[in-house]
This record gives sequence, C-alpha cells and structure tokens, in this order.
Amino acid sequence: MTGEWYDVAAVEDIEEDDVISVEIEGNEIAVFNVDGAFYATHGVCTHEFACLADGLPLDGIIECPLHNGRFDIKTGKALGAPVSIDLKTYLTKIEDGRVFVKFWQ
Repeated sequence: MTGEWYDVAAVEDIEEDDVISVEIEGNEIAVFNVDGAFYATHGVCTHEFACLADGLPLDGIIECPLHNGRFDIKTGKALGAPVSIDLKTYLTKIEDGRVFVKFWQ
C-alpha cells in the first residue's frame, strides 16, 4: 500500500461525532471524529453516489442521507440493504493539531 499524507483539516474543524468532506486528488473523502478519534473513508455512498458528509454519524456508524444505507466508520463495512459494497478506508494521523489522511487510489 503506497500513498501520500495530505493535511486535510485542523482537529478543531471537525467536532466530536461529526464528519466533513474534503477533496484529495479529485476524490471526495469523508473525515470523521468519533469520540475524539479520527477516521477517513471514501466520501460517496457505494449505493447511489450520495455525499456521506451530508449524512448522520452516530455511534460509529454513518447513515447515507439518500436511502439510509449504513456503514461502519472505522472499517467501511456496509451494514445492510440498500448498501452491499464496503467503503474504502484510509489511514489518519494527528500532527501539530492537524488531521492528515494517507490517500491512495
């Protein structure tokens, strides 16, 4: 697995139990703060291409705003109909109060 680290936000830009959308190399990425830990996934639902940052993150799950498909934020696992394809996940790290995402295609 290769890739580069991208500085995507300040830690304080992502409230606890919230999500933001960022663009890396033309790809929409969702960056989550779950109980103070940061996670990143592909930012578009695998079912009908809705922006997951418009969804509701709750208890480590993101619910798609279009058809209520649900994904595990930490693993990207699809959690049942209508979604069946998992989300791609990316590594994150915090340095000097900034959130970095390691992105690869």
